[in-house]
Amino acid sequence: MTNDRAAISSRPALKHILAAGTIIASLFAASPVFAQGTVAGTLIDNKATASYDTPQGETTIESNTVSLRVDELLNVTVASADSGDVSATPAVTNRVLRYTVTNSGNGSEAFSLAADGNVGGDDFNPTITSIVLDTNDNGVYDAGVDTVYVPGSNDPVLAPDATIRVFVLATIPGSATDGQRGIVDLTATTLTGSGTPGTTFAGQGQGGGNAVVGATTATATDDGRFVISQATAALVKSASVIDPFGGATQVPGSIITYSIAATVSGSGSLTNLRVGDVIPDGTTYQTNSITLDGVALTDAADADAGRFSAGAIAVSLGNVSAGTTRTVAFRVTID
Repeated sequence: MTNDRAAISSRPALKHILAAGTIIASLFAASPVFAQGTVAGTLIDNKATASYDTPQGETTIESNTVSLRVDELLNVTVASADSGDVSATPAVTNRVLRYTVTNSGNGSEAFSLAADGNVGGDDFNPTITSIVLDTNDNGVYDAGVDTVYVPGSNDPVLAPDATIRVFVLATIPGSATDGQRGIVDLTATTLTGSGTPGTTFAGQGQGGGNAVVGATTATATDDGRFVISQATAALVKSASVIDPFGGATQVPGSIITYSIAATVSGSGSLTNLRVGDVIPDGTTYQTNSITLDGVALTDAADADAGRFSAGAIAVSLGNVSAGTTRTVAFRVTID
Protein backbone atom coordinates (compact mmCIF):
# COMPACT_ATOMS: atom_id res chain seq x y z
CA MET A 1 0.00 0.00 0.00
CA THR A 2 2.80 2.36 0.85
CA ASN A 3 4.38 1.76 -2.54
CA ASP A 4 1.08 2.50 -4.23
CA ARG A 5 0.77 5.83 -2.41
CA ALA A 6 4.35 6.76 -3.35
CA ALA A 7 3.67 5.94 -6.97
CA ILE A 8 0.51 8.00 -6.93
CA SER A 9 2.20 10.99 -5.24
CA SER A 10 5.08 10.87 -7.69
CA ARG A 11 2.85 11.35 -10.70
CA PRO A 12 2.34 15.10 -10.18
CA ALA A 13 6.08 15.44 -9.66
CA LEU A 14 6.74 13.68 -12.93
CA LYS A 15 4.20 15.92 -14.59
CA HIS A 16 6.01 19.06 -13.35
CA ILE A 17 9.41 17.78 -14.42
CA LEU A 18 8.18 16.92 -17.88
CA ALA A 19 6.46 20.27 -18.20
CA ALA A 20 9.59 22.17 -17.16
CA GLY A 21 11.70 20.18 -19.59
CA THR A 22 9.23 20.85 -22.38
CA ILE A 23 9.31 24.62 -21.71
CA ILE A 24 13.11 24.76 -21.68
CA ALA A 25 13.37 22.72 -24.85
CA SER A 26 10.81 24.87 -26.63
CA LEU A 27 12.66 28.06 -25.70
CA PHE A 28 15.88 26.85 -27.29
CA ALA A 29 14.10 25.42 -30.34
CA ALA A 30 11.91 28.43 -31.06
CA SER A 31 14.40 31.31 -30.80
CA PRO A 32 18.06 30.53 -31.36
CA VAL A 33 20.21 33.41 -30.03
CA PHE A 34 23.21 34.75 -31.89
CA ALA A 35 25.34 36.90 -29.61
CA GLN A 36 26.83 39.00 -32.41
CA GLY A 37 26.22 42.20 -30.45
CA THR A 38 27.40 40.84 -27.12
CA VAL A 39 30.96 41.74 -26.18
CA ALA A 40 33.44 38.97 -26.93
CA GLY A 41 34.55 37.04 -23.84
CA THR A 42 31.24 37.52 -22.05
CA LEU A 43 30.08 34.40 -20.17
CA ILE A 44 26.49 33.39 -20.78
CA ASP A 45 25.38 31.28 -17.79
CA ASN A 46 22.22 29.22 -17.86
CA LYS A 47 20.62 26.92 -15.27
CA ALA A 48 17.30 25.08 -15.39
CA THR A 49 14.90 24.41 -12.52
CA ALA A 50 12.09 21.97 -11.92
CA SER A 51 9.51 21.72 -9.16
CA TYR A 52 7.24 18.97 -7.95
CA ASP A 53 4.75 18.35 -5.19
CA THR A 54 5.41 16.10 -2.23
CA PRO A 55 3.34 15.34 0.86
CA GLN A 56 5.50 17.92 2.59
CA GLY A 57 4.83 20.61 -0.08
CA GLU A 58 6.42 21.83 -3.33
CA THR A 59 10.05 20.97 -3.89
CA THR A 60 12.35 22.75 -6.38
CA ILE A 61 15.53 21.34 -7.85
CA GLU A 62 18.21 22.96 -10.05
CA SER A 63 20.28 21.62 -12.89
CA ASN A 64 23.96 22.18 -13.33
CA THR A 65 25.02 25.55 -14.78
CA VAL A 66 25.95 25.64 -18.46
CA SER A 67 28.46 28.42 -19.12
CA LEU A 68 29.25 29.53 -22.65
CA ARG A 69 31.88 32.15 -23.57
CA VAL A 70 30.93 34.49 -26.43
CA ASP A 71 33.40 34.22 -29.29
CA GLU A 72 34.80 37.28 -31.03
CA LEU A 73 33.23 38.07 -34.39
CA LEU A 74 35.73 39.72 -36.76
CA ASN A 75 34.09 42.41 -38.87
CA VAL A 76 35.20 45.77 -40.29
CA THR A 77 33.79 48.45 -42.57
CA VAL A 78 35.54 51.17 -44.58
CA ALA A 79 33.76 54.16 -46.09
CA SER A 80 34.89 57.28 -47.91
CA ALA A 81 34.30 60.35 -45.75
CA ASP A 82 34.34 62.79 -48.67
CA SER A 83 31.00 64.01 -49.99
CA GLY A 84 32.12 63.50 -53.59
CA ASP A 85 35.13 63.72 -55.87
CA VAL A 86 38.02 65.72 -54.38
CA SER A 87 39.33 68.37 -56.75
CA ALA A 88 43.02 68.38 -57.60
CA THR A 89 45.42 69.89 -60.10
CA PRO A 90 48.19 68.19 -62.08
CA ALA A 91 51.46 67.60 -60.17
CA VAL A 92 49.98 68.66 -56.82
CA THR A 93 51.47 66.80 -53.84
CA ASN A 94 49.88 65.52 -50.63
CA ARG A 95 46.30 65.93 -51.81
CA VAL A 96 44.04 64.40 -49.16
CA LEU A 97 41.30 61.77 -49.33
CA ARG A 98 39.36 60.94 -46.14
CA TYR A 99 38.02 57.57 -44.99
CA THR A 100 36.29 56.15 -41.92
CA VAL A 101 37.27 52.73 -40.56
CA THR A 102 34.78 51.10 -38.17
CA ASN A 103 35.20 48.00 -36.01
CA SER A 104 31.84 46.33 -36.67
CA GLY A 105 32.79 43.24 -34.69
CA ASN A 106 32.12 42.55 -31.00
CA GLY A 107 35.66 42.62 -29.64
CA SER A 108 38.53 45.07 -29.41
CA GLU A 109 40.66 44.57 -32.49
CA ALA A 110 43.75 45.97 -34.24
CA PHE A 111 43.61 46.70 -37.96
CA SER A 112 46.19 46.88 -40.71
CA LEU A 113 45.71 49.55 -43.37
CA ALA A 114 46.77 49.64 -47.02
CA ALA A 115 46.17 52.20 -49.78
CA ASP A 116 46.31 51.52 -53.52
CA GLY A 117 46.31 54.14 -56.25
CA ASN A 118 46.63 51.67 -59.12
CA VAL A 119 43.24 50.00 -59.12
CA GLY A 120 42.06 50.51 -62.71
CA GLY A 121 38.82 51.91 -64.01
CA ASP A 122 40.04 55.50 -63.85
CA ASP A 123 42.01 57.98 -65.98
CA PHE A 124 45.25 58.27 -63.99
CA ASN A 125 47.01 56.61 -61.05
CA PRO A 126 47.63 58.78 -57.98
CA THR A 127 50.91 58.02 -56.22
CA ILE A 128 50.36 57.29 -52.52
CA THR A 129 52.48 59.53 -50.31
CA SER A 130 51.35 58.30 -46.90
CA ILE A 131 48.49 57.04 -44.77
CA VAL A 132 47.79 59.24 -41.74
CA LEU A 133 45.71 58.61 -38.61
CA ASP A 134 43.48 61.41 -37.31
CA THR A 135 45.28 61.77 -33.99
CA ASN A 136 43.24 64.70 -32.66
CA ASP A 137 39.98 63.25 -33.99
CA ASN A 138 38.81 66.48 -35.61
CA GLY A 139 38.14 65.01 -39.06
CA VAL A 140 40.61 67.39 -40.73
CA TYR A 141 44.15 66.53 -41.84
CA ASP A 142 46.60 68.54 -39.71
CA ALA A 143 50.15 68.21 -40.98
CA GLY A 144 52.61 67.71 -38.13
CA VAL A 145 49.82 66.88 -35.69
CA ASP A 146 48.17 63.77 -37.11
CA THR A 147 50.25 60.58 -37.01
CA VAL A 148 51.73 58.92 -40.09
CA TYR A 149 50.71 55.26 -40.15
CA VAL A 150 53.48 52.67 -40.11
CA PRO A 151 52.23 49.08 -40.68
CA GLY A 152 53.02 46.82 -37.76
CA SER A 153 54.04 49.76 -35.59
CA ASN A 154 50.92 51.80 -34.86
CA ASP A 155 48.07 49.70 -36.25
CA PRO A 156 44.90 51.33 -34.88
CA VAL A 157 43.13 49.38 -32.12
CA LEU A 158 39.38 49.91 -32.02
CA ALA A 159 36.78 48.89 -29.47
CA PRO A 160 33.53 47.38 -30.80
CA ASP A 161 31.61 49.95 -32.87
CA ALA A 162 34.48 52.46 -32.56
CA THR A 163 35.69 54.39 -35.62
CA ILE A 164 38.80 56.20 -36.71
CA ARG A 165 39.28 58.74 -39.47
CA VAL A 166 42.09 57.87 -41.85
CA PHE A 167 43.68 60.19 -44.41
CA VAL A 168 45.38 59.05 -47.59
CA LEU A 169 47.79 61.57 -49.08
CA ALA A 170 48.66 61.30 -52.75
CA THR A 171 50.56 63.03 -55.54
CA ILE A 172 48.74 63.71 -58.82
CA PRO A 173 50.70 63.01 -62.04
CA GLY A 174 51.62 66.06 -64.06
CA SER A 175 50.13 64.47 -67.17
CA ALA A 176 46.59 64.46 -65.77
CA THR A 177 44.20 66.74 -67.61
CA ASP A 178 41.02 68.61 -66.79
CA GLY A 179 38.05 66.41 -65.91
CA GLN A 180 40.05 63.19 -65.48
CA ARG A 181 39.53 61.03 -62.38
CA GLY A 182 41.91 58.97 -60.27
CA ILE A 183 40.80 56.34 -57.74
CA VAL A 184 42.48 55.40 -54.45
CA ASP A 185 41.35 52.34 -52.46
CA LEU A 186 41.81 52.08 -48.70
CA THR A 187 41.64 48.57 -47.22
CA ALA A 188 41.41 47.67 -43.51
CA THR A 189 41.95 44.11 -42.29
CA THR A 190 41.71 42.66 -38.79
CA LEU A 191 45.13 41.58 -37.56
CA THR A 192 43.74 38.46 -35.92
CA GLY A 193 42.86 37.11 -39.35
CA SER A 194 40.46 37.25 -42.26
CA GLY A 195 38.92 34.89 -44.77
CA THR A 196 35.70 33.14 -45.58
CA PRO A 197 32.88 33.92 -43.12
CA GLY A 198 32.88 31.30 -40.39
CA THR A 199 36.64 30.77 -40.46
CA THR A 200 37.70 30.20 -36.85
CA PHE A 201 40.93 31.16 -35.11
CA ALA A 202 40.93 29.00 -31.99
CA GLY A 203 41.63 30.77 -28.72
CA GLN A 204 42.47 34.08 -30.41
CA GLY A 205 39.30 35.98 -29.55
CA GLN A 206 38.97 38.64 -26.91
CA GLY A 207 38.51 37.07 -23.47
CA GLY A 208 40.09 33.76 -24.44
CA GLY A 209 37.39 32.44 -26.74
CA ASN A 210 37.64 31.84 -30.44
CA ALA A 211 37.78 34.50 -33.12
CA VAL A 212 35.32 33.90 -35.95
CA VAL A 213 35.35 35.72 -39.29
CA GLY A 214 32.09 37.56 -39.85
CA ALA A 215 30.11 38.50 -42.95
CA THR A 216 32.60 41.21 -44.01
CA THR A 217 35.36 38.56 -44.29
CA ALA A 218 37.22 40.70 -41.70
CA THR A 219 38.54 42.94 -44.47
CA ALA A 220 36.87 45.88 -46.19
CA THR A 221 37.71 48.36 -48.94
CA ASP A 222 36.25 51.60 -50.19
CA ASP A 223 37.50 54.07 -52.75
CA GLY A 224 38.03 57.80 -52.81
CA ARG A 225 38.31 59.78 -56.04
CA PHE A 226 40.26 62.75 -57.28
CA VAL A 227 38.99 64.82 -60.19
CA ILE A 228 41.23 67.22 -62.06
CA SER A 229 39.84 70.74 -61.92
CA GLN A 230 42.19 72.68 -64.12
CA ALA A 231 41.28 76.17 -65.15
CA THR A 232 43.25 78.18 -67.70
CA ALA A 233 43.09 81.84 -68.69
CA ALA A 234 43.31 83.45 -72.10
CA LEU A 235 43.80 87.17 -72.73
CA VAL A 236 42.47 88.97 -75.80
CA LYS A 237 43.41 92.62 -76.19
CA SER A 238 41.71 95.06 -78.55
CA ALA A 239 41.85 98.80 -79.17
CA SER A 240 39.46 101.43 -80.45
CA VAL A 241 40.50 104.97 -81.52
CA ILE A 242 38.71 108.31 -81.58
CA ASP A 243 40.63 111.16 -83.19
CA PRO A 244 40.13 114.89 -82.52
CA PHE A 245 37.97 115.16 -85.62
CA GLY A 246 35.48 112.49 -84.66
CA GLY A 247 37.08 109.85 -86.80
CA ALA A 248 39.31 106.90 -86.05
CA THR A 249 42.68 108.10 -87.35
CA GLN A 250 45.70 107.52 -85.16
CA VAL A 251 47.12 111.01 -84.89
CA PRO A 252 48.48 113.03 -81.97
CA GLY A 253 45.58 113.86 -79.67
CA SER A 254 43.66 110.69 -80.59
CA ILE A 255 42.29 108.70 -77.65
CA ILE A 256 42.95 104.96 -77.61
CA THR A 257 40.74 102.73 -75.47
CA TYR A 258 42.41 99.43 -74.74
CA SER A 259 40.21 96.49 -73.71
CA ILE A 260 41.62 93.28 -72.22
CA ALA A 261 39.23 90.31 -71.98
CA ALA A 262 40.38 87.63 -69.53
CA THR A 263 38.49 84.37 -70.14
CA VAL A 264 38.82 81.42 -67.76
CA SER A 265 38.07 77.98 -69.21
CA GLY A 266 38.28 74.37 -68.07
CA SER A 267 36.84 73.56 -64.64
CA GLY A 268 37.31 74.87 -61.14
CA SER A 269 38.69 78.36 -60.81
CA LEU A 270 41.86 80.43 -60.96
CA THR A 271 43.02 81.95 -57.72
CA ASN A 272 44.01 85.61 -57.41
CA LEU A 273 43.92 86.35 -61.14
CA ARG A 274 45.52 89.70 -61.96
CA VAL A 275 45.70 91.73 -65.17
CA GLY A 276 48.43 94.29 -65.84
CA ASP A 277 49.43 96.49 -68.78
CA VAL A 278 52.29 98.93 -69.28
CA ILE A 279 51.36 102.26 -70.84
CA PRO A 280 52.95 102.25 -74.33
CA ASP A 281 55.62 104.74 -75.30
CA GLY A 282 54.32 107.73 -77.23
CA THR A 283 51.12 107.87 -75.21
CA THR A 284 49.91 109.39 -71.95
CA TYR A 285 47.62 107.57 -69.57
CA GLN A 286 44.26 109.28 -68.88
CA THR A 287 43.81 109.62 -65.12
CA ASN A 288 41.16 107.36 -63.49
CA SER A 289 40.19 105.77 -66.80
CA ILE A 290 40.43 102.15 -65.64
CA THR A 291 37.20 100.14 -65.72
CA LEU A 292 36.38 96.53 -64.80
CA ASP A 293 33.37 95.10 -66.60
CA GLY A 294 32.30 98.67 -67.31
CA VAL A 295 32.57 99.84 -63.68
CA ALA A 296 35.00 102.73 -63.03
CA LEU A 297 38.00 102.12 -60.76
CA THR A 298 40.36 104.62 -59.15
CA ASP A 299 44.08 104.86 -59.74
CA ALA A 300 44.90 104.82 -56.02
CA ALA A 301 45.91 101.75 -54.04
CA ASP A 302 42.61 101.66 -52.20
CA ALA A 303 39.71 99.30 -51.61
CA ASP A 304 38.78 98.81 -55.26
CA ALA A 305 40.53 96.41 -57.64
CA GLY A 306 42.34 98.95 -59.84
CA ARG A 307 45.66 100.77 -59.58
CA PHE A 308 47.90 102.96 -61.74
CA SER A 309 51.51 103.11 -60.66
CA ALA A 310 54.95 103.45 -62.24
CA GLY A 311 53.58 103.72 -65.76
CA ALA A 312 51.34 100.68 -65.64
CA ILE A 313 47.79 99.74 -64.77
CA ALA A 314 46.96 96.71 -62.60
CA VAL A 315 43.59 95.16 -61.81
CA SER A 316 42.99 92.33 -59.34
CA LEU A 317 40.20 90.00 -60.43
CA GLY A 318 40.35 87.70 -57.37
CA ASN A 319 39.21 84.09 -57.78
CA VAL A 320 37.61 83.58 -61.17
CA SER A 321 35.55 80.49 -61.99
CA ALA A 322 35.85 78.63 -65.26
CA GLY A 323 33.40 79.85 -67.87
CA THR A 324 33.81 83.48 -66.80
CA THR A 325 35.11 86.48 -68.77
CA ARG A 326 36.24 89.66 -67.01
CA THR A 327 37.05 92.76 -69.08
CA VAL A 328 39.54 95.46 -68.09
CA ALA A 329 39.73 98.72 -70.04
CA PHE A 330 41.70 101.97 -69.84
CA ARG A 331 42.43 105.00 -72.04
CA VAL A 332 45.57 106.74 -73.29
CA THR A 333 46.17 109.79 -75.50
CA ILE A 334 48.62 109.71 -78.40
CA ASP A 335 51.31 112.29 -77.68
